[in-house]
Amino acid sequence: MPPEMPPEMPPEVPATSGPELSDQTYRSIDLHQIGEHRWKATNRRGGGVSIGPGDDPDFTPVELLLAALVGCGAADLDYIAGKRAPFETFLARAEGHKIRDEQGTHMVQLKVTFDVTFPEGEGGDAAREVLPRTLQQIQDRLCTVGRTVSLGEPVAYVEGALAPAPTFDPGASPVDGQSGPSDG
Repeated sequence: MPPEMPPEMPPEVPATSGPELSDQTYRSIDLHQIGEHRWKATNRRGGGVSIGPGDDPDFTPVELLLAALVGCGAADLDYIAGKRAPFETFLARAEGHKIRDEQGTHMVQLKVTFDVTFPEGEGGDAAREVLPRTLQQIQDRLCTVGRTVSLGEPVAYVEGALAPAPTFDPGASPVDGQSGPSDG
């Protein structure tokens, strides 16, 4: 029996093979227009971010993609290395090139760099020791955003009436194997 799709998913988006899709695996963002060429993305918890064309302080969609890449990796890095010792310093950057070629407009040469230090002592030593392996795990299996970009999951753009998104339940536990240390 094929996995049941959440009611908000359009039928044109095929279910992927693998783990069962459910309310526990479903994520969504709603977008509302707030001005000419400006929108606000809102999550189910009420958080929001402004999106614009790049001629004002609002994030552009490409900048949000880069922020999602670096934020996803940072959350995983903090969860794994940060539990051994707090960061003494933390800087990170996501970068790439927006190009147009025979495949259309897209980003190439994406890279996320972490410039972090940990305090002296046993905890800092443990955090420094796991850092290279953690970065490899973030790239290879943990960062949902980076893995989705790397694997090239198709995106369907469709027209349709939207039902309200499922209610967020902060007490719900994720389905085993459906998310990493963070929701990144």
